[in-house]
Amino acid sequence: MHPFGPEATSAPHPLYARLREEAPAHEFAVAPNFNAWLITRHDDARRALNDPRLSKNVSGAPIRTSGGWPVELRAAMDSHMLSNDPPAHTRLRRIVSSAFTARRIADLRPDVQRISDELLDGFAGRDEVDLIGEYAFPLPLAVICELLGVPMDDRDSFRAWSNTIIASALAQGDALAAATAMNDYVRELVERKRAQPDHALLSALVTAADDGERLTEDELTSLVFLLLLAGHETTVNLIGNGVYLLLSHPEELARLRADRKLLSPAIEEFLRYESPVKTATLRIATEPVEFGGVTVPAGAVVMVSLLSANHDPQAFADPERFDPARADNQHLAFGHGIHYCLGAPLARLEGEIAFNGLLDRFPKLRATQPLDELIWRPGALLRGLDRLPVMLS
Repeated sequence: MHPFGPEATSAPHPLYARLREEAPAHEFAVAPNFNAWLITRHDDARRALNDPRLSKNVSGAPIRTSGGWPVELRAAMDSHMLSNDPPAHTRLRRIVSSAFTARRIADLRPDVQRISDELLDGFAGRDEVDLIGEYAFPLPLAVICELLGVPMDDRDSFRAWSNTIIASALAQGDALAAATAMNDYVRELVERKRAQPDHALLSALVTAADDGERLTEDELTSLVFLLLLAGHETTVNLIGNGVYLLLSHPEELARLRADRKLLSPAIEEFLRYESPVKTATLRIATEPVEFGGVTVPAGAVVMVSLLSANHDPQAFADPERFDPARADNQHLAFGHGIHYCLGAPLARLEGEIAFNGLLDRFPKLRATQPLDELIWRPGALLRGLDRLPVMLS
């Protein structure tokens, strides 16, 4: 069975258990004329995520040069931290960190609460909603737009572009048109923020510098793409997957309703058990790298399975048991090392508010269909449901 095929999409955990047992690294065909090595064990994954021999500069990989995307557009989308190694990565992360501070994230709490409340208010008088499309998706998108300073009137366009790009990131046609439109919009927005700065993150990024060196236009637009597509989508899946897990384990849902102090460790268990990012972004081996006696050759593309690593029995006691009170939960859902997700605190904040809102308002929340009939979205990168229809009362 292929690790990114239909059966593995709906039920990945048994397959990953078998892969972990068989070997520390496996070579698979990801696309025509494009193979990659998949790392599945926790210790190997942790090491691979921070190994300087596994470069994040994958611009020459076949999967990055296919699809007919113009070079200029790729530069506007890929000139961010996740696509660079030190020293370029160090410079970019330092500039972004100077603007994307813990204080800025903490100050977003009232906005996140307001957005969550408004979305939940919209469910008044309704018996059934799709929690993905009507809550898990719009909440973090609105937060990202608030964070960046995207005007309210433009947010529907942002949502449409985001939906199209995520649904078909390697295709031509609609996805290419959406990426082009978003790039044009972001460049114009940057110019507006430069001329009329405000207190939002994008204005701070326009003026932030490292030893006097500011972000280039491509770096600015790439960062917006990264925040919108990567940061937003992971939170969608955190909320959707977390609700799915609670509905799958009603006794744990009841415990959480009774004791909200369990919410913080529960969010970490959501992140571990159904990791929002299934596989870390691509790396290329700049020299041979060994994993448990298996050598990945120089020039090979490497993919790290965060979902598999987070179910490794060598790292987690009874990993197939969903345990919202799990202690010392050293999951890799946000990565590890120098590329550890800068937006992790924001995702946790959004998760806390999102789950508290649902638990407070809907004591009879339940699924409208058998949970094993829900559809998981295909693809190698993300782990999330297509829809999650629920009854509210």
